[in-house]
Amino acid sequence: MGSLSLSSVGLTMVCAPVMGESVDQVVEEMHKAKAQGADVVEVRLDCIKQFQAHQDLEIILKSKPLPVIIVYRPKCEGGLYEGDETARLEALRSALKLGADYVDFELKVAAELMSKQNKLHCGDTKVIVSCFLDGVTPSKEELSNLATHMKATGADIIKIVTSASNITELARLFHLLSYSQMPVVAYAVGERGLISQLLSPKFGSTLVYGSIEGMAVPGLPTLESLRKTYKVEHINSDTTVFGLISKPVGHSKGPILHNPTFRHMNFNGLYVPMFVDNLKEFFEVYSTPDFAGFSVGFPYKEAVIQFCDEVHPLAQTIGAVNTIVRRPSDGKLIGYNTDCEASVTAMEDALQECRCINGEKSLVSPLAGKEFVLVGAGGAGRALAFGAKTRGARIIIFDIDFERAKMLAHAVSGEARPFGDLPYFQPEKGSILANATPIGMHPNKDRIPVSEASLGVFQLVFDAVYTPRKTTLLKEAEAAGAITVSGVEMFLGQAIGQFNLFTGGEAPKEFMREIVLAKF
Repeated sequence: MGSLSLSSVGLTMVCAPVMGESVDQVVEEMHKAKAQGADVVEVRLDCIKQFQAHQDLEIILKSKPLPVIIVYRPKCEGGLYEGDETARLEALRSALKLGADYVDFELKVAAELMSKQNKLHCGDTKVIVSCFLDGVTPSKEELSNLATHMKATGADIIKIVTSASNITELARLFHLLSYSQMPVVAYAVGERGLISQLLSPKFGSTLVYGSIEGMAVPGLPTLESLRKTYKVEHINSDTTVFGLISKPVGHSKGPILHNPTFRHMNFNGLYVPMFVDNLKEFFEVYSTPDFAGFSVGFPYKEAVIQFCDEVHPLAQTIGAVNTIVRRPSDGKLIGYNTDCEASVTAMEDALQECRCINGEKSLVSPLAGKEFVLVGAGGAGRALAFGAKTRGARIIIFDIDFERAKMLAHAVSGEARPFGDLPYFQPEKGSILANATPIGMHPNKDRIPVSEASLGVFQLVFDAVYTPRKTTLLKEAEAAGAITVSGVEMFLGQAIGQFNLFTGGEAPKEFMREIVLAKF
């Protein structure tokens, strides 16, 4: 198969790492990668056991279903090869002679070969010169100097990989990509490096990496998500970035809802998960109009208020922000809360539905006068408490931090109880239970916040956790006869509110609901 050119700046191709332990596995994985949407594969020769250079390379290159990058990485450069260096270089030269589409040489090797006036190139094969940087990502200036040094080796493409310990380091890689005058691949490995892959097409990376299904690589999205969730082929320099600020962030379903909705509405936006360790540093670094809005998740909904230039009155009253929009006119960050109305409406709708079935109709909220037992006084809990207060419920709050529970109880004219009392708490018959803690979230899916025996007393049980969709708490509450409301309903409602704020338009509610029902 002919080579697919990666030489033009701005054309981002999807690449899958292939790390089979045998030649047969490599061939199988190459075909899987093609089927899942890869444009090119990166074959790691150092992963093949009992590798026989010439004959194995011949089989791989004759069997390739799409263009191949040959990599033979030594241990000192983050690979697995520990053998003789001469034999390794001979294998890479064989790849050149056999007509591999691309061959990857480490910077040190490329520089040595150039100093000895040995040719890196052979035939039509393109040469990638790569450099792996362990530790903190260098400054913009240092990265630029490194790129210049790498370019001087005669590389067709340069590749810089870092091991970022903070999401703020990735901005330096984006800067390098944006201002490079030659094809560049630049990304960070690990969970905090994920957006360096997802946003690389926006900033002009030559490659974006995606893992083959069932062969997860930390920090890499799957090929399927790149093609279906993020639609990388549609991302360009004008794409506006939105993201979820959270820690951890891997559970987020936001991308599979917001991204298809952006495309449905012909809005050039991209929603990505952002693993944030330090809010102050994050907002200082990602302060450009490109980063136009954020969802805010655990554990930052309260703390993020201090980084907003203005806060909507409802969010100010609640003391928690779950949505931030950068105002186009002056770049200021405006904080909102879309959790409050979404959560309370979801519960009211479920109770109203029950009333309608029984032939009752009322303009008064079905929460009015009811005992509302809230577990968790963090950001989501605050939204629930203030929402319940506006509907006239009587609120009892449990939180592992008793002082926090007392402060929230005071704000909503409720009552705080010690968290240790929760297993023994006897609710009134017909009460509402709302879980606003991570209890029951993956991976601790089997835990519930209250005693199983008390579940039958509650009329309705709400769980803010939406991964999994039907938590153990909801399953057991349903079995006990309670009406149950999944956190998915709250998630959908707050996401609709966020979409309106992000785009300034009207969210396609039914379209979003269909996605949630199909995907969650």
